[in-house]
Amino acid sequence: MSTTQQQVSAAEWQVRQDLAAAYRLAAIHRMTDHIYTHFSARVPEEEDHFLLNAYGLAFDEITASNLVKVDLRGSIVLDATGLGINPAGFVIHSAVHAARHDAACVMHTHTAAGIGVSAQQAGLLMISQHAMRFHGKLSYHDYEGVVLECGEQGRIVANLGRNKAMILRNHGLLVCGDSVADAFDELYYLERACQAQIAAQAGGQALCVASDEVAAKVAAQFDLPHRPSRSKQWPPLIRMLQRVQPAYQD
Repeated sequence: MSTTQQQVSAAEWQVRQDLAAAYRLAAIHRMTDHIYTHFSARVPEEEDHFLLNAYGLAFDEITASNLVKVDLRGSIVLDATGLGINPAGFVIHSAVHAARHDAACVMHTHTAAGIGVSAQQAGLLMISQHAMRFHGKLSYHDYEGVVLECGEQGRIVANLGRNKAMILRNHGLLVCGDSVADAFDELYYLERACQAQIAAQAGGQALCVASDEVAAKVAAQFDLPHRPSRSKQWPPLIRMLQRVQPAYQD
């Protein structure tokens, strides 16, 4: 048992393992930007505390033990690495966690496809099934510079509204979920939708854009509360990680 595990509750340790798994999965799927993007998770039964990656570790180095516990004011509560956190990451994630109590997990990426779509005036086009699941449920936030100023937090939260996914224009993607598994599912398919759009545009042909009626139907189909894939998609990802990168659990 690690020193960190000895200092936290069983519930927190489980969230730490899930969040570390999400970091490793993002690395496998090439959804990283070296050390500069962040996934965070609220600490169970500690409303004002959340977990964030240590500033200076790559996604494939994240473990349950080296995640940093921080409060909503930016004070470090527990940091086994001594590396601290990225201020920009804190500003974005603390804003969402403070405003959205349903946001148990928040994920933000700077991928090539995500940035590519974020730079397009039309945003995400309804040209793939992956995109259509976000119809009517996707927010946008205009770029204001590197997110270091707390004054931007209110605008981020206002633009996100009650949605779980947002495109940060000229910047990247942001999602939240009621669990790490839920947030990763949102992120994975928003990223895939962006990849599909960039690939289709690269073909140079006219695009087949779904009607609002069809896109809304698809979004409703994905939003069914008892859709079986909601509970089935995370366990096989964890089993894969336990085979190929078990150190995330440490």
